[in-house]
Amino acid sequence: MSEPANITITLPDGSTKDVAAGTTVGDFVKTSIGPGLAKAALFAKYDGAEVDLTHKMDRSGTLAIFTPKQPEGLDLARHDAAHIVASAVQKLFPGTQVTIGPTTEDGFYYDFARDKPFTPDDLEAIEKAANEEIKKDLPFTRKEVSKEEALELFGKLGEKFKLEIIEDIFAKGAKSLSLYTHGEWVDFCLGPHGPSTGRVGVIKLLSVAGAYWRGDHRNAQLQRIYGTAFFTQKDLDAWMNQQEEARKRDHRKLGKELDLFAFHPAAPGAVFWTANGTMLFTTLQYAMRRMCLANGYVEIKTPLLFNKMLWEKSGHWGKYRENMFLILDPEADPNLPEEERASFSLKPMNCPSHHLFYEMKRRSYRELPLRLHTQDVLHRNEATGVLSGLTRVRQFQQDDAHIYLMESQIAEEVAKLTKLIAKVYDAFGLAFTAKFATRPEKKIGDDSLWDRAEAALEAALKSTGLPYELKPGDGAFYGPKIDFDVADSIGRKWQLGTIQLDYVAPERFGLGYIGSDNSEHRPVVIHRAIYGSFERFIGILIEHFAGAFPVWLAPEQARIVPVAERHTEWAEEVASQLREAGIRVEIDRSQGMLGAMIRDAQLAKVPYTLVVGDKEVAAKAVSPRTRGTGKESDLGLTPFDQFFARIKNEAEVPY
Repeated sequence: MSEPANITITLPDGSTKDVAAGTTVGDFVKTSIGPGLAKAALFAKYDGAEVDLTHKMDRSGTLAIFTPKQPEGLDLARHDAAHIVASAVQKLFPGTQVTIGPTTEDGFYYDFARDKPFTPDDLEAIEKAANEEIKKDLPFTRKEVSKEEALELFGKLGEKFKLEIIEDIFAKGAKSLSLYTHGEWVDFCLGPHGPSTGRVGVIKLLSVAGAYWRGDHRNAQLQRIYGTAFFTQKDLDAWMNQQEEARKRDHRKLGKELDLFAFHPAAPGAVFWTANGTMLFTTLQYAMRRMCLANGYVEIKTPLLFNKMLWEKSGHWGKYRENMFLILDPEADPNLPEEERASFSLKPMNCPSHHLFYEMKRRSYRELPLRLHTQDVLHRNEATGVLSGLTRVRQFQQDDAHIYLMESQIAEEVAKLTKLIAKVYDAFGLAFTAKFATRPEKKIGDDSLWDRAEAALEAALKSTGLPYELKPGDGAFYGPKIDFDVADSIGRKWQLGTIQLDYVAPERFGLGYIGSDNSEHRPVVIHRAIYGSFERFIGILIEHFAGAFPVWLAPEQARIVPVAERHTEWAEEVASQLREAGIRVEIDRSQGMLGAMIRDAQLAKVPYTLVVGDKEVAAKAVSPRTRGTGKESDLGLTPFDQFFARIKNEAEVPY
């Protein structure tokens, strides 16, 4: 018998190793890399495809191994956990049918068909049984079956939802179906799975909610069990603590308590900003506007309503129309479908209108980069079910900018932008990381333009020295982008800023400039935002600071508390001097108990509470208290000039 042919496996560090064809990933890791990695390994990517450790390698290619140390490892464990929970449910509640169980950002869910609703006691029993399955360390085994075998198996099990999925999978051209078994329980999925249930760690079930089969209200109603999993109890405990802290910081709760914003059914997805909230909003607007103007931007405003010809030209009418608020042409044939009668739309983004502005006059290379900044109102037709406080709305404003420049200016401009982004995030104590996203499957523009855009933007990003993560296929439909994720004070990640390089729009709009050679040239466009939307950014900041904003951002920066009526005159004088300096200050005129007035200011999270009594009047002083309850929060009798200098410094916008 001839020896099996050798294949060459390339590892992430570029090194190569030869191995016999047919060797499993797990055996290769153990013999060719080391027992330590073999013990930690969960799954692999073989030539970019995710595979189990039992997968047999039959050709030369690349191989990357994933362990619990990587985010992908935790995603896999949660996928395993969904299977384990489903098996526990069916053991405890015979007759329950299973449907699907995907992972989510923080865990997983599994949908079940059962007449009787799950109770909190049921969840507790399921969680206990699932963690017992982990302790048994049952191997996950994979088997490929035909359509007929799959239908026969799940037909015998009475799983009507699974039968429907199987029919759909093979209707889309699948040749076989992969089954995964642990113990006596079987399910099908693409995989991969970890070596065994014991590698999951610990499972925690969180809640039950209603769901419809395939998300359609006309279909059967299901019960969705949400859960999460971590490799260690310590990690789970830390996450649970973070969730509890997040609940305390929920911007919807704090927004009401601090009187910042409200919503009304008459305008779903649109924010009513109170006086406090408006002050917060305009402070952020002023800060961004000031920074932009100081860095060579010009601010413009463009119309809210545009004819569909603009969106057809930009490509949005074909790819984004369902998210736009359309306006019907009153002169159109009323017998036509609404979609065909729509001739205008509220703008969902600023970029096409900025392209129109650019082309309104002849441009010279001497004008470039031309940096257009705007804070206009935008509208996107988000589904009712996804609206969520300030973080998902229908009407919003962005700190938007479009920069028209020559190709040779890209690297320098990206370097300037990353510095501005870092400056803004540093002002809020938001640590950030960068991601480079390449062309998506649905895109406009030919591959040659995308090749140039991706090469130019990645080279510019590399020249900044910022570390970054590659996100293949996650770019905008018109160009590659750099996205910036920030970590808030309790460790949650939020995607905020973006730098997007667009070679497509200048082609579609026929944009040009006269170069130094007196010939017409095509500019490129950078789309950029730092806050993202003001609404979402404010929601994030409320939770990041738990409502206790720094002095420069706080809607009310100081509150004066006169001890008695006779101290009001000095309180008025203090307030007047502070207001003349631009400090946002109020006087508590309730004439209540001193302790209660101080407590009210603390609950309102006002940075400084200034007590004014006999001593303060005599000394032309104030007695400031900062937020907090400890002795260090009481600054004691302080000459007014001294306090004035302190708060004036802290009220300066830091960017």
